[in-house]
Amino acid sequence: MTETFRHSGEYPQQQSAAPVHHGGTQGAYAHGAYPPPPAHAPEAPQLPPQVPQQVPPRRRRARGPAALLAAVAIAAAAVGGGTAYAVQTLTDRDGGSSATSTDVVPTSKKGTVSGVAEAVSPSIVEISATTGQGKSTGSGVITKSDGEIVTNNHVVAGASSIKVRTNDGKTYEAEVVGTDSKKDLALIQLKDAAGLKPATFGNSANVKVGDEVVAIGSPEGLTGTVTSGIVSALERDVTVSTGDGQEQQQNPRGEWPFEFGGKEFNGETGSSKTTYKALQTDASLNPGNSGGALIDMNGNIIGINSAMYAPSSAGSQGTGESGSGSVGLGFAIPIDTVKQDLGKLRSGSQT
Repeated sequence: MTETFRHSGEYPQQQSAAPVHHGGTQGAYAHGAYPPPPAHAPEAPQLPPQVPQQVPPRRRRARGPAALLAAVAIAAAAVGGGTAYAVQTLTDRDGGSSATSTDVVPTSKKGTVSGVAEAVSPSIVEISATTGQGKSTGSGVITKSDGEIVTNNHVVAGASSIKVRTNDGKTYEAEVVGTDSKKDLALIQLKDAAGLKPATFGNSANVKVGDEVVAIGSPEGLTGTVTSGIVSALERDVTVSTGDGQEQQQNPRGEWPFEFGGKEFNGETGSSKTTYKALQTDASLNPGNSGGALIDMNGNIIGINSAMYAPSSAGSQGTGESGSGSVGLGFAIPIDTVKQDLGKLRSGSQT
């Protein structure tokens, strides 16, 4: 009876777990070849199709934008932090020295003359020097918060005393640290000064003809006077005196002698002189601007103003006009030259 049940195929558990097959399979049952106990293998193929439908893949897709935003935020923070560090390092080095090539003007005022003037004017000073021949007036650029200032050599050459007035009206005594007459540069140091705003140096090698610029100085003793224009030419040969005393004095109209194009302007430069490559600008420069700043529209100093042409110095004879004043032909020492010379000036070199 047991075989009879087997032959009839009544295996409740096995048959309920398996589909109906052809006779060949039933023949195998008839010969006693029982199928293996029902395993869970038939259910295994059903799992893989369910995997893509599980929550983790959907979470990955949903989290993609969030992860991307997080990555962008982290990268931005890293870049911002690096930039801040670079500027701080340049600014704080040497006790608060000039930074190099950054955006000094606030974004809301970027590209405007008023924005440049507001940002840079606190870094420009008026210089009054007394020599055995009289007094002279010029300008200077603050390079350190403790009162280190760069100016033209011809402004302070031969000076027995120097007084400096800052943009806020305070007056300081100063002394010469170093000079380089070949480049018409000098470095002076204020006494008992602190908390001043150093200027930011740009890169004059990147300057192009037509670039807008702002000039700040103290013409005629008018501290913080602002004018604007463009860079009108590059690498102009300008010759100035390297001597002391009478050779370095402003003429009665307050103009500094220089040579350009084989001609003398504003008086005689004397027998001892030097020639340098200058930036030419049509920004108005007047007596007293020497040693002041020529600035790009980001607020970076790109030159130290050093010479200006006035019609009274050539071609005005017989006109009955003094002609003193700017006609849009000024020159500035490229700031790259200044940066290369700062180490020598700070060492106390007197040449």
